[in-house]
Amino acid sequence: MAQKPKVDPHVGRLGYLQALVTEFQETESQDAKEQVLANLANFAYDPGNYEYLRQLQVLDLFLDSLSEENETLVEFAIGGLCNLCPDRANKEHILQTGGIPLIINCLSSPNEETVLSAVTTIMYLSSPGSGSHPELTAMPVVQCMLRFSLSANTRLRNLAQIFLEDFCSPSQVAEARTWRAHSALGIPLPRTEAPQQS
Repeated sequence: MAQKPKVDPHVGRLGYLQALVTEFQETESQDAKEQVLANLANFAYDPGNYEYLRQLQVLDLFLDSLSEENETLVEFAIGGLCNLCPDRANKEHILQTGGIPLIINCLSSPNEETVLSAVTTIMYLSSPGSGSHPELTAMPVVQCMLRFSLSANTRLRNLAQIFLEDFCSPSQVAEARTWRAHSALGIPLPRTEAPQQS
């Protein structure tokens, strides 16, 4: 287990977040990286931290982590982005720095939580006021959401149905349904935990 960053208790929130970012960048331990990224993702949930996180370039750290082979880092990174997306400045940063393809790639993760956060993030990025970004509702994404809308996972199924109803036109959904192969970027449904048998 990683040690807590050594931070003077008087440096405040910005200093603590800076210590986390520094630890993430300097540590060689995958466990420590996972723990730090999980902490940063949790801090991203509080709008009071948004300015600090932008100042420390944590959005870029999250975006960079989406390309990691370590699925746990990807899970925490997309969770952090999902937490930051409701803020207009954060949303614009993600859209302007090429984050969309990285987030769409998370739809093919075998990790259920990563996929759920990716779908939710895409919905936040697609929301009114974010300008036109047709890649968010491109045919492979719509096809993927159609597949997810058939999932046995209730959370994934419901999110996909909301996406299809609220962010896609009826003609987009109809066109996606005509593509029988449902190639959807080759995106498989995420693994779900098998129910425990008693």
